Amino acid sequence: MTFRIFALLFLLSFFTSRPLAIAQKKADRKVAKQLEVDIDYLASDSLEGRRTSTEGERKAADYIEKRYTEDEIEPYKGQYRYPFHFVYGKEIAAITQVRISNVPLRLNDDALPMPFSASKRTTSEVLPDVMEQGSIWMAPLYKDQDQASDPHFDEEKYMYEHAKDLSKQGASGVVFFDAFGGKYTPTFNKHSEYDPLTIPVVYLSNAAYQKYILNSDNLKTGIPIDLNISINKAERTGSNIAAYVDNGAPYTVIVGAHYDHLGYGEDENSLFANAVKEHKIHHGADDNASGTAALLEVAKWVKHNKKKLHHYNYLFINFSGEELGLYGSKAFVKDQGIDSAHIAYMINMDMIGRLNDSTHYLELGGVGTSPAWEQVVEMSGDDFKLSLDSSGVGPSDHTSFYNVGIPVLFYFTGTHKDYHKPSDTAGAINYPGEALVIKNVDKVLAKMDKDNAKPVFTATKQKSMGKSSFKVTLGIMPDYTFQEGGVRVDGVSDNRPAMKAGIKQGDIITQLGDIKVNGMQTYMEALGKFVPGDKTKVTVTRDGKELTMPIELNK
Repeated sequence: MTFRIFALLFLLSFFTSRPLAIAQKKADRKVAKQLEVDIDYLASDSLEGRRTSTEGERKAADYIEKRYTEDEIEPYKGQYRYPFHFVYGKEIAAITQVRISNVPLRLNDDALPMPFSASKRTTSEVLPDVMEQGSIWMAPLYKDQDQASDPHFDEEKYMYEHAKDLSKQGASGVVFFDAFGGKYTPTFNKHSEYDPLTIPVVYLSNAAYQKYILNSDNLKTGIPIDLNISINKAERTGSNIAAYVDNGAPYTVIVGAHYDHLGYGEDENSLFANAVKEHKIHHGADDNASGTAALLEVAKWVKHNKKKLHHYNYLFINFSGEELGLYGSKAFVKDQGIDSAHIAYMINMDMIGRLNDSTHYLELGGVGTSPAWEQVVEMSGDDFKLSLDSSGVGPSDHTSFYNVGIPVLFYFTGTHKDYHKPSDTAGAINYPGEALVIKNVDKVLAKMDKDNAKPVFTATKQKSMGKSSFKVTLGIMPDYTFQEGGVRVDGVSDNRPAMKAGIKQGDIITQLGDIKVNGMQTYMEALGKFVPGDKTKVTVTRDGKELTMPIELNK
C-alpha cells in the first residue's frame, strides 16, 4: 500500500468513524477502570494471597459472586459455588507420639516421623547394637563424620531404602539416629513421592540421641521405645465459581480463569527466598487476579450482547486450586460431566496483565487443538505480536478441558521477574493493555458465534515435562493429584506404548511387569527395570474392573 492511498484511507476513516472511535476509547477506559478496581481488591493484603482453602480464597469468591450478581449474570444450574475436596500431600496426625524410656519427645525437634512411615503402633526394648527380629531397630543415619557433612548425601532416600530393607529382615519399626550432628535439617516432606512402608519410621536428632539414648539408664539392658505413628492425608476444600448465559443453544462455550494464588507461600510454590519465614503475602495481581477480572468483563460483555451472541450458551468459570495442580478445573470437569459432546470450545486467561506496550507480545496456546483457530491467529495478529503454541497441554486450567477432547485457546502476556513472588502487585498491571486483550477475546467470541459451527477437535503433541532419566516410557501424563493407590492416567500420547496397549485416560495403573504400582515412586521404580524393546504386561483398573494387557516398552 502506497503512502498516498494510506493517507486517503486514514482521512476517510477519521471523518466517517471518529464518533465511533471516541466511543470505543471511552469504553476501553471504562473497562480499564473496572479492571483496576477488581484487581486492587483481589490482590489486596486483606485477601492474604487467596490461597486455596483459606479465608482469603473465600473472600475472593464472595467478591466474584457479588460481581456476577451485580451484572445480572445467572448462576450455573442454580448455584455459583461449586466446592471440591481434594488430598494435598500428607500430615502428621495429632495422636502421633514418640516415647523413649516413657518420655514423650517433641515432634519435629527431637523426633520426626517420616512421610513414608506406616500408620501403626509398635513398642519394644531396644539395644542400639543388637538387631532383634520382630522388634524396633535403631540404625545410624550416617556411617561417619564425612558422610554427615556430605552435601550430596540424600538422607530421606537413604532412610526410605534402608528402612524398606530392614522391614524385610523382620524389624517392627526403625529409628534412625544422628550420632554426628550432621547437616540434615528435619522437615516433614508432605509431598514425598515415596510409597508408604509397612513399618513406622522415625528420625531422631543428634541432641535427642545423646540425651535419650547415650545417657539412658537402660543403655545396657534395653531402652523402652514406643512409636505410635499416624500419617494422614492432608484434605482441603476449595470452591469454583460458575455463572451462565443460557441461550437455549445445543453447545456451550466455556471461558475460564483461576482466582487462587499462593497465600504466604506455605505450599512451597513460591520463588521468593525465605517466603514462609518472612511471612510475606503473595498478592498474585497478574497471576491471576488479572485473568479473574478479565473474565468478569468478558461475562458482562457477553450478557449485554446476548442478541448478537446467541448461537452458543456461555459458561464462565473461576477456578480455585490451580496453583496446586489444576485441582479445581479437574474437579469441575469430572463432577459436572463436562465433555466434547456438549462443549464447543474453551478459552482460558491466565496472567494477561503485563502486556508490553512496545512489543504487544501475546502468547496464544492451544492453537493446534482445532483448525478453527487459524482464523483466530489471523485476527489477533493485527493487534499483537503473537507467540503461538500448538499444544493443548500447558501449565493452566485449559489442560483439564483439552484432556476430554475439547478445543482450547490460552491467553498469556508472558512471565516476568515478579512471577510467584510478593512483588506481583496491582501497581504493576498494564490496565489499558489488559483491556486490549479482553477486546480480542470478545472479538474471537463474536466471530465464533457468527460462524455458528462447533470447532473440530485436533489432538496435539504433548510437551515434555522435563528430561527423563528412564530408558523407556509409557507415554502417559500421570495425574499427580491422585493419591488413592496406583497411578491414574490423565492423558495418553498418540502412538506410544500406552495407547498401543489400550490404556485410556482415567485408567489407574496398578502393576507393571512384576512390580506392584502403589504410587509415583513404585511407578518410577518399575520403569527403571526396563529397556527399549522389552515386552511385559500392565494391569489397570477401569470402571472398577481390573484389566491386564500386553505392552511393548520404548522411549
